Amino acid sequence: MPKLDRYLLRDFVQSFLATLIVLLTVSLGGVLVDVLGEIADGGLPARLLLSQLGLQLLVYLPLVLPLALMLGLMLAVARLYRDSEMAVLNAVGVGPKRLLRPLLMAVVPVVVAVGMCSLWLGPWAQRTAANMIEQANRSLIVAGLEPGRFTSLPNGGGIVYIDGMSEDGRTLQGVFLQRERDGRVDVVTARTGSLEFGGDRDRFLRLADGRRLEGPLEQGLDFRLMRYAVNEVALPDRAEERADDDPAIAPTLSLFNDGRPAAIAELHGRLTPPLMALAFALLTVPLARSSPRQQRYGRLMLGFLAYLVGLNLMFIGVRMLADGKLPAPVGLWWLTLPLMALAIWLYLRDGRLPRARRAAA
Repeated sequence: MPKLDRYLLRDFVQSFLATLIVLLTVSLGGVLVDVLGEIADGGLPARLLLSQLGLQLLVYLPLVLPLALMLGLMLAVARLYRDSEMAVLNAVGVGPKRLLRPLLMAVVPVVVAVGMCSLWLGPWAQRTAANMIEQANRSLIVAGLEPGRFTSLPNGGGIVYIDGMSEDGRTLQGVFLQRERDGRVDVVTARTGSLEFGGDRDRFLRLADGRRLEGPLEQGLDFRLMRYAVNEVALPDRAEERADDDPAIAPTLSLFNDGRPAAIAELHGRLTPPLMALAFALLTVPLARSSPRQQRYGRLMLGFLAYLVGLNLMFIGVRMLADGKLPAPVGLWWLTLPLMALAIWLYLRDGRLPRARRAAA
């Protein structure tokens, strides 16, 4: 490999990795907020925090990687112009078009990674996350209840204490539950209990052979003591389970034979990110072109806005396909093909070197 290609390739890769680390840090914060919100609502067991965080981050990689690639390449190319290195390269006959080889050496592996994340790794992460949540919601252990300690239920649902629990986490012994509702306190004890499910998202504790004491929270003597054989106590709703035929968690190969509008929209939503990554990578060279004294962050913002517009058009197209407002053969080709043609045309146009003037006869 020529020294020039090695130098440019190293510059492109370093800039891409630095941008990727920043974007992943920001994305991780956003995903963490979403996961913590689900845990606070009681729809997700707290013990699945790290696993859900990692899996959800994989789902967002097809959107983060193209942006990191474009911004990283724009920063690297803009630095070449700012430090007058492009002027030196042009002086020796190496124009922007000559950047294509090291550029593709940096871009192609990232585009392949985007394709793998979009077509295979992302759907796998969504299926795995859904299965983990479904299994966790059927166990008292991962629902947050542990023997020998007081556990606060989400959304002010009360405080629970249990003496023991079976190995599979489905049954428990020695239950104490204290709740406050409408200015009244409710204390429930039971010898045994189990976790039961009802409807799509409902879950509750079925307590057996216990006592219930209810009375005013502050003042008054309106206390009632009851002894019961079976008592059911509602717990916070579990996360909504996904259907087995949900296109969002289906393998990509199965979507090719699925004629439903939602499946077609999901398929095109997975095919578009790698094509957009390649197109925006080619756009970086003409977009980053600037004079040595010109600020490079203006063009960087222009590239960022262009990516946001493309991403929003992709989301709008996916929604229209799912709603049947776009015919299936059209798909998202109306977005990707013109974008690729524009990127190639701008790159080739930007790569032209000025022709040498003919010597005067």
